[in-house]
Amino acid sequence: MPLLSVENLSLAFGSHAALRGLSFAVAAGETVALVGESGSGKSATALALMRLIERDGGQITGGRIRLADTDLTAASEAQMRRIRGNRIAMVFQEPMTALNPVMPLGAQVAEVLRLHRGLDGAAAHAAVLEAFARVRIPQPELRYGQFAHELSGGLRQRVMIAMALACQPDLLIADEPTTALDVTTQAGILSLIKSLQDETGMAVLFITHDMGVVAEIADRVVVLRAGEKMEEAPVARIFAAPQADYTRMLMAATPRLGSGAPAAPRPSDPVLEVENLSVRFALPGATPFAAGSEFHAVRDVSFSVGRGETLGLVGESGCGKSTLARACLRLIGVDQGEVRLCGDPLTGLSAAQMRPLRRRAQMVFQDPYASLNPRLTVADLITEPALIHGTVTRAGQRDLAAELLEKVGLEAAALTRFAHQFSGGQRQRLCIARALSVRPALIVADESVSALDVSVAKAITDLLARLQAEDGLSFLFISHDIAVVERVSHRIAVMQAGRIVEIGPTDRVLAAPAHPYTRRLLAAVPVPDPARRGPMTAMPDLTPPPPAILPRGARPRREALMAVGPRHFALASNDPAPLPPRGGPVPGHADSVARDTAVQPAGAE
Repeated sequence: MPLLSVENLSLAFGSHAALRGLSFAVAAGETVALVGESGSGKSATALALMRLIERDGGQITGGRIRLADTDLTAASEAQMRRIRGNRIAMVFQEPMTALNPVMPLGAQVAEVLRLHRGLDGAAAHAAVLEAFARVRIPQPELRYGQFAHELSGGLRQRVMIAMALACQPDLLIADEPTTALDVTTQAGILSLIKSLQDETGMAVLFITHDMGVVAEIADRVVVLRAGEKMEEAPVARIFAAPQADYTRMLMAATPRLGSGAPAAPRPSDPVLEVENLSVRFALPGATPFAAGSEFHAVRDVSFSVGRGETLGLVGESGCGKSTLARACLRLIGVDQGEVRLCGDPLTGLSAAQMRPLRRRAQMVFQDPYASLNPRLTVADLITEPALIHGTVTRAGQRDLAAELLEKVGLEAAALTRFAHQFSGGQRQRLCIARALSVRPALIVADESVSALDVSVAKAITDLLARLQAEDGLSFLFISHDIAVVERVSHRIAVMQAGRIVEIGPTDRVLAAPAHPYTRRLLAAVPVPDPARRGPMTAMPDLTPPPPAILPRGARPRREALMAVGPRHFALASNDPAPLPPRGGPVPGHADSVARDTAVQPAGAE
C-alpha cells in the first residue's frame, strides 16, 4: 500500500479547472518528481495535498487523496491541523515570504514542536538547536535568535527544511525549493534532502521545472501540462525514451552544460569598460562612538564588453554580481575605479549629467512583475523611457509600442492590456521591449530568466540572440545557471566574494577552468541525465568565504589576474585577502600587491 495515493483528483478556481483527473502514488522512501511549466497545476496539487487550496480560493471538485489509511479529502480542518507539519510537511519556493519576518527563526520552529509534540521552554529550545544542526546550519545558537532577512537564501531554505522536518513527517512536499538558488547552494539543498530521506525513510514529492534536478533526485516522474497528466514513468525511462510530445519538448528546451557557446563576434571597440571598480558599504561600529568598518562588495574589478558581444557573469548569491551591474549603470555609487560607456566616463557625473547617457544602457531585472508599473497599459509602459528621453512624442507612442511588441514576439492586441494579464515569460518580453525603446547599445540582464520555465527561458534567450544579431546589441548577462550562460555568452567572468577570479572565452573557461572556485561551480551543475547520476556528496555548510570587512579607510590586498591561455585569465591565488583584527592596524596595505595592468588592461581580456 503506497504512503500517498491520489486518485482522479480535480481542482478548480472559480470556473477555471486547474487540474483534471490526476492520479499518482508515492511509496515510503520514494522520491516522485512532479514537473511541468507554470500553470500546469503542480503547486495547486501541493496545496490540495495539504488541504490549503481552499484558503487560496480553490476547491477540490473530484477525486480522493489518501495518506496511508487517512482520507484527506474527507478530513475536517481540526484533523488537518494535526496532520500538517506533523505527518505531511511542505517546503515552499521562496522562504523569505514563507517565514515570519518579525519572529525569530528559532521561535518559528519551536512553535511547530509546541503544537505537535507538546514541547516548551528548554526542551523546545534544545530540539530546535538539534533540528538546525541536523540540516547543517552553522552556529545554530546564533541563528535561533536571528530573523529571516539576516540570512542568505540558502540558509533561509535550510531553516524551512528544519521546520518541515522537525516532527519527522511521513511525506515532505518540496515546491520548487531550489529554483532561485545558485548551483552550489542548490547542490547542497538536494544533498541535504536526500541524506535526511535516507535517515528517516520519508517520502518526497519534489515539484520543479528543472529537468537537471529531476535527473539528480527523482525515482519516478509525473509530467503535467495545463492540469492534465501527460506521462508517468521511472526517471531513467522518461529521459531515455519520453513518450509524450510535451515531455520531449521539455527535454529539448533543457540547457545542457557542454552544448556549446555562440561563435565569437568580430573584434570591435568596447561598449562598456570597467577598470579597477570598487564599491563599499559603510557598517556601524559596535558602539555609537566606536570607529565603523566597511564591507567591500566589489573589489578592484576590471573587464570590458565589446559591441555585439555577450559577457556572462556567474557566481554564488552574495558574491557581488548585482552590485557590480548596478554600479556599472551608476544606479549606486562607485567608491573607486572608472566606468566608461561608449567611450564616455560615467564616474563622477551628477544625476543631471547622467540622464542623457542612460539611454545608451538599459537593465532587465529578474522579477518582471515587480519592475513593471501595474497602472500603465502596455502601450505606455514599454514606451515610457523613449518619452522621457524625448525620442518619441505622445502621438507616436502607440506606433512605437506596436513596433516593439512585434520585435519581441508579442501581438499588437496586447497594447491595451496591463502587466498582470500576462504570463511570466510574456512580462519578461515586455521588459525587453521597454529596454529596446531607447535603442541602447548595452542591456544588462540581471537573472532575467532564472525564475522562468525551461521552455520560456529558452525562448527569451533565443530572442536576446536574435536582437543581438539584428541590432548589434551588447549584453552583460548575469545568471546562476551556468548552462544558460554558456548558451548565450561569448565570454564568461566568474565572481567570488566581490572579485573576478576568472575571465575568458566561454568554451575555454568551461572546458579548462583554471581557478578552484570555477571548478567547484561546474561540479555542482546538475546533469540532465539520470544515467550519469553519482552518489551525492556529504552536505557542506553554507558558510560563505570571509567577507572583506575592514576598518574604514583600509583597502583589501590587490591580486593579479594571470594569463592562463589566449584571452583567458585567472586569479593567481585562491587565498582570501588577510583580514586585520576589527579596529586594529592593517598590516601590509602600504606594500600591497597592485594589479598588474599589463596582465589585464581594461578591454584587452
